[in-house]
Amino acid sequence: MRFFLDRLNLHKLLVPTLATTMVMVSVLTSAAQARGLIRDTETENLIREYARPIFKAAGLFGQNVKIHIVSDRAFNAFVVDGQNMFIHIGAITNSRTPNQLIGVIAHETGHITGGHLARFRTQLKKAQSASLMLQILSIAAMVGGAAAGSEFGQAGGAALMGGNTLIKKNILAYRRIEESSADRAAVTFLNGTHQSAKGMLKTFEFFADQGLASLRQVDPYLQSHPMPRQRLAQLRDIARRSPYFKVLDRPSLQRRHEMVKAKLIGFLDNPATVFNLYNRRNTSLPARYARAIASYRSAGLKSFLPKINALISEHPDNPFFYEIKGQFLFEGGRPTTAIRPLRKAVSLAPGAPLIRVLLAQALLASSDDLLIDEAIRHLRKGLGREDKYALGYRQLANAYARKKKISRAEVASAQAYFYEGRLKLAKQQAKRAKKKLKNGSAQWLIADDILKFQRPKR
Repeated sequence: MRFFLDRLNLHKLLVPTLATTMVMVSVLTSAAQARGLIRDTETENLIREYARPIFKAAGLFGQNVKIHIVSDRAFNAFVVDGQNMFIHIGAITNSRTPNQLIGVIAHETGHITGGHLARFRTQLKKAQSASLMLQILSIAAMVGGAAAGSEFGQAGGAALMGGNTLIKKNILAYRRIEESSADRAAVTFLNGTHQSAKGMLKTFEFFADQGLASLRQVDPYLQSHPMPRQRLAQLRDIARRSPYFKVLDRPSLQRRHEMVKAKLIGFLDNPATVFNLYNRRNTSLPARYARAIASYRSAGLKSFLPKINALISEHPDNPFFYEIKGQFLFEGGRPTTAIRPLRKAVSLAPGAPLIRVLLAQALLASSDDLLIDEAIRHLRKGLGREDKYALGYRQLANAYARKKKISRAEVASAQAYFYEGRLKLAKQQAKRAKKKLKNGSAQWLIADDILKFQRPKR
C-alpha cells in the first residue's frame, strides 16, 4: 500500500473551475487537506469489481471513469466531473457489506450520468450573477438612502440579506432534486445488475439519523448529500419495490470486503486500536491479516514475519500476502530479501502494475547491476498499464542512468516531474533530453509533448 500526497494534482482534480459550490465545501476541504491518495492493488481491484457492473449498467463502460481512494477516515464519496469519483477510506471501513459500498458507488454514478455537476455549475453561475446584481442594487439603495437621510438605506441592507437567503434556498432545492434523481438512477443500475438497493438504503438511513441526532459534528457525506425525510421515504419505497431487494452479497465477495477493511485498518489505525479491534481470540483470516500489519508497525520485521509466513503457508496463492511481505522487507532495509516474495506476487498477479514497480524498486535497491535489465522490464510493463505513475518513471530514470542511457533517463525524469505536477522541472528535463535524441523518435516525441504542454486556463 502506498500513500501519496500530491496537492497540486489533487487540487486540479477536485477544483476543475473557480466556482466552488457551497455543498462541496466540506468535501473539498477534507480531500484537499487529507494525507493524500492511497494506491493499493488489493483495494483498487475490489473497488473496480464493485463499480464495473454499475458502470456497465449506466452506459459508462469504456469511458475510463477513475475511482480515487482518499486517505481520510470520514465516510465520504463524491464526483467532481464525468471522469473522476473519489471514495474516502472511511466509506470502505464503515461499510459492513459490499452492497452498502456498491450502493454509494451507484448513487455517485447517478450524478455522473445525470450530468449534475455541469448543470450545477451553471446554476451557480446564475446564482452568482443574481447575487452580484442584488449587491449592486442594494448598495445603491443604501447609498441613496443615506444621502436622503431616510430608512431607504436600511431597506437596501435587508433586501441584500433576504435576497441571498432566497438564492441559497433555490440552490439547495436544486441539489435536493439532483440527489433524489441520483437515488432513482442508482436503484435502476442496481436492478440492472440484479443487486439489492438495501445497502444503499441502510447507509442513507444511518446518515439521516445522524443528522437528526447531531447538528454540530455532521459527517461530510451528510453535508454534501442532504437527507430530508421526504427523499428518504421515496428511496425506501423504490428500493423495497425492487425484485432484488432481498438479494445478498456473494460470500466470497463479503470475505474480500472484510480482508480489505482489515488491511486498511491495520495500516491506518493505531496498532493498539487494531489489536483491540482484532484481538487474539479472533482467529479469522481478516483479523490475523490486520494483526500482522499492525505488528510490523508496532514492533518491526521480527514480529511481522512469523505472522505473514503463517498466512502464506495457509494461502500460498494469495499474491497480496507476498506483496506485503516484500513491501515490509523493502521498507525494513532488506531489499534483496524482498525480491523473492515480490517476484512471487508478480507471478500470481501479472496484471498488477503497482506490484511490478515495487519489485523494480527492490531490484534496483539491491545494488546488483545484473538486475537492472529485469527492473527496466518490469517498469516498462507496469507503466504500460499505469502510464501516469510518477514513482514508476522516477525508478525508470534511475535504472536508465545506471545503464548510462542518459537521454532516456532524462525523458523518464521529465515524465516523473510532469505527473507530479512540477511542470517547470519537467520541461527543463525534456529540453535537455530532446537535444540528444533523434528527431521524430518515440522518446523525442514524448519530450516534445511535454515541452508543448500548457496548463489549461481556469
